[in-house]
Amino acid sequence: MSPYHHGDLRRAILTAALDVIAADGPAALSLRDLARRAGVSHAAPAHHFRDRTGLLTAIAAEGFGLLAAATKESADLKEAGVRYVRFAREHPAHFQVMFTPSLLRADDLELTTARALSADALRTVVAQARHHTAEGTETTQEAQGAEDARDARDARLTGIAAWSVAHGFATLLLSHNLDDLVGDRAPEEVFETLTGLLFRPL
Repeated sequence: MSPYHHGDLRRAILTAALDVIAADGPAALSLRDLARRAGVSHAAPAHHFRDRTGLLTAIAAEGFGLLAAATKESADLKEAGVRYVRFAREHPAHFQVMFTPSLLRADDLELTTARALSADALRTVVAQARHHTAEGTETTQEAQGAEDARDARDARLTGIAAWSVAHGFATLLLSHNLDDLVGDRAPEEVFETLTGLLFRPL
């Protein structure tokens, strides 16, 4: 076995798990096999992650953290979508696990925190886009109150729509359903063109 320093062990197991998932999917994951790949004892993965669900939950939490970091400074929804697609392409194993609730421990604090950060990043981009759209518009106080309530509802729907488009494209991309359509072009470039055809800028 190849020895790992204690501080490297958790990362070594996560890296081995991500390699397995990227190649064969989450169903192929085995703690015993990961221990062998990482060059550690059979008990080591369970010590750090308790069980297979704990390991997958840690992967999902890490993924949501990476996604939040990737999208939080987007200038607009189109850029956020491009960054989302790039994240999926660069982190396919994380992406497979993050959106499969049946694999995860839903009440895990690390997961819920990272997921909230990711959602906040999208909400911020939506709010900025809607703010730019509303600039220069004058309304009465009563009309403003009704508009604020409508905006809160519409902002949520806008976020769902933006996520659906980006997530759908990324999922089709990773499952190789877009290979012929994308060809030699960068997937992010194709996605940007697609959104330009579907939506006018907010």
